[in-house]
Amino acid sequence: MVFMCKPFSCRSIFQVNPPDVVPSDQVEVDFSDVFGPLPVQPPNEVSNGVSEDLINGHPVITHNQSNSTVGLSALKLHNLTIDDTEYSKKLAEWVINESIKEYQVLSSIGVGEPSVQLDGISMKVRTVGLEDFEVMKLVGKGGFGKVFQVRKKDTSEIYAMKVIRKDKIIEKNHVEYIKAERDILAKIDHPFIVKLRYSFQSLEKLYLVMDFINGGHLVFHLHRHGLFREDLARIYAAEIVSAVCHLHENGIIHRDLKPENILLDSEGHTILTDFGLAKKFENSTRSNTICGTVEYMSPEIILGKGHDQATDWWSVGVLLFEMLTGKPPFTYRNREKVQRKIVKDKLKLPSFLSSEAHSLLKGLLQKDPSRRLGRDAIMKHKWFKAINWKKVEARALRPSFRPEVAGKHCVDNFDKRWTEKPLSDSPVSSPRKSGNFNFFQGFNFVRAEGWVLSP
Repeated sequence: MVFMCKPFSCRSIFQVNPPDVVPSDQVEVDFSDVFGPLPVQPPNEVSNGVSEDLINGHPVITHNQSNSTVGLSALKLHNLTIDDTEYSKKLAEWVINESIKEYQVLSSIGVGEPSVQLDGISMKVRTVGLEDFEVMKLVGKGGFGKVFQVRKKDTSEIYAMKVIRKDKIIEKNHVEYIKAERDILAKIDHPFIVKLRYSFQSLEKLYLVMDFINGGHLVFHLHRHGLFREDLARIYAAEIVSAVCHLHENGIIHRDLKPENILLDSEGHTILTDFGLAKKFENSTRSNTICGTVEYMSPEIILGKGHDQATDWWSVGVLLFEMLTGKPPFTYRNREKVQRKIVKDKLKLPSFLSSEAHSLLKGLLQKDPSRRLGRDAIMKHKWFKAINWKKVEARALRPSFRPEVAGKHCVDNFDKRWTEKPLSDSPVSSPRKSGNFNFFQGFNFVRAEGWVLSP
């Protein structure tokens, strides 16, 4: 379950400089080692039309008592006023997500719903889970789960729900990857990066609820058009560069940039998705993990020499090359051959590209990461001379191509092999049987933007 608060038409909450309100004796206590995991009732019957892929193993939790004073229930925030600031949003998000942590503790000991007190008024939070969503269409499938188009019942908002099987994550030893994906999506707020709205879990599944972007994957339109003109590719590339810069500023490398992980929204802007291989990093550290999609891997990843954020700029170069020519620069039927070509072969650039495009691609696709173009050199490059970067971040540069989208429910830009597929059952084994249920503690999240606590 995840907590959210009732929508409020006013602005955000909390002063910029709230008083120090947390009593010194307020300590977050984790009782899971003493009292065990969440109590589970027999699961509800599967309702008609809802995939068991989504709800299999979802626990029923009973609240025995409300207005508890454990953890945040005793928190008093005095004299807080309405103020629309970035700080207030972050503070609101912190309060709500601390309530989520409290709920996990209270549920484990059979105590009821948490609440927050504002000026002595008890503010209850409302639980949000799978039962709050109506499943509409399957829109994608991967190795660990599926992506569904869903409708939130109380607001009729349309979202994308990524459903991930815990047993597969544990079996492949990818627990840290999925936890990192959730943490990164919860942290990031950028116009060209998909927003995580909620995350929660059942006994057997993890759920990430994000904005539904229905203009189709970049690869879908690239295959349809063959290649993009330089003026269109320039706007796409500028938006991708903006998103990657934001990730790097926040200590994150994506490591899987490719057309399949970029969506177009209804206005034609790019949206970066799928952070399953993303990693937090520090400037002085390097990662030695060999990961990614082979055609987009940098030479340093393939060689296992350690990599940092420069590996993302190589992938941006591959993306740009593919947008301008219709295919990646190094391809072959055999994976090992592709890797050898990436490491050893000279870059071949088609003559129909401009000299400025040649220059940028050569700078991005430098095999030596120390000589590869970085953020400042890329943004100041002559190929981007016509780009106003402030207008890019304000979404003020409109791409010449807009996908055909017939409303927010439209799924026409997704592969019909998924959208026309019936919602089928998929029984899975329970990680709890292997003693691994606690791997995903702290997974639940709600984005506070647009929500406030209500009495």
